[in-house]
Amino acid sequence: MKAKIKPRIDLENRTPLESVIPLSTPFIINVDPSDVCNFQCKFCPTGDRELMRNTKGRNFGVMEYELFKKIVDDICEFDQPIKVLRLYKDGEPFLNKKFADMIRYAKQKQCCNQVDTTTNASILNPEMSLEIIEAGLDRINISIEGVNAQQYLSFSKFALDFEKLIENIRFFYEHRKNCEMIVKINGDILGPEGKDEFYAIFGDISDGVYIESIMSCWPEFELNGVKVNNEVGIYQQEIREVLVCPYVFYSFSINADGVASACYLDWARKLVIGDARTQSVKQIWNGDKLRELQRMFLRKERKTHAICKECGQMTHGNPDQIDEYADLLLNRIVSQGEK
Repeated sequence: MKAKIKPRIDLENRTPLESVIPLSTPFIINVDPSDVCNFQCKFCPTGDRELMRNTKGRNFGVMEYELFKKIVDDICEFDQPIKVLRLYKDGEPFLNKKFADMIRYAKQKQCCNQVDTTTNASILNPEMSLEIIEAGLDRINISIEGVNAQQYLSFSKFALDFEKLIENIRFFYEHRKNCEMIVKINGDILGPEGKDEFYAIFGDISDGVYIESIMSCWPEFELNGVKVNNEVGIYQQEIREVLVCPYVFYSFSINADGVASACYLDWARKLVIGDARTQSVKQIWNGDKLRELQRMFLRKERKTHAICKECGQMTHGNPDQIDEYADLLLNRIVSQGEK
C-alpha cells in the first residue's frame, strides 16, 4: 500500500494554543461553498431534508461568487495570511459551479497558506479534477461512505456507481500535482473484511487513508440508526471530557449565505457571531459575540451553555486540551480588551 495511514487533520504538529492565544489572525476559516448536499447520510443533519426545511437560517443553496470574493478580500486585511481557508462546512462543495474559481481567487490573493476541502466526490469527474488541480487546491479530503454501491444506498440514500467513483478518485490522484489527497471512511459501519477492502481499494490511489470511528458531534441532532463508538474517539484517541472548547480561539465559519458561526458544527445557526455581508471578516473575528463566547469557555461554563453543553466533539473529536490554562488565558483576553 502506497498511502500512509493518516487522519484528515494533523495530530502531531499542532501549535500549543496556550502559547499563542489570543490570536490577532485566526488559523482557520471555514467558508461553505454549498449549504446543500446530494447525500442523505444517517449521521448528518444536512442529509435530513425535512429537518433542513424547518431549520431557520439554512438557505439550502450555494454561496454567491461575489460574496466569496468579498470574504477573501476581507481576509487579506489580517496582519498575516491565515493558515487554512477551508472550503467546506455543511454541504457538498462541488455542487457550487464556481468552486474552482473560488480556489483560484483565494490562491491569487495570497490570503492563506493553504486551501483545502472535504467532499464525497460523487460528482467528481476528470474535467472537474483538472480544473480544481490547476486552480491550486492544496488538499482534498474524500469521505467514503461504503465499499460498494449497496452500502452507499443504505447509508447515504444515494445510488452511486461505485466503480466510477474509484475511477474518478484514481484520476485525481494520478494528476494531483501538489495537492495532497486523504481518503477516509466511518469504519464502525464495516466489519474487519470491509476495512481490509477499503485499504485494498484506496491504499494505492491516495496519499493517506484512515478509518475513523463514529461520534455524535452535532448537538440537538439524533443520529438515524447509527451507533456512536463510546470506546474510542473519532481518531482512535482516548475519550475525555473538556470544558474549554479550543476551536473558538483559532477558527470560525462563514455559512453559504454569509452569516458567520462561531463553530463549524453550527448546523442549526444557533451560534451566530456576525454577517460577512455587512461586516468585515476581521470585525467578526474581533467582535464582542465571539469574545464573550471565548470568555464563557475560559470561565469553564460550557456545561451551562444551551448548545455547547452536549457537544460530542469535546469528548470524541477534540485534539487540543487547554483546560488547565483557562485562568491564564482569561486574564490575557481580559487584559487585551482593556487596552
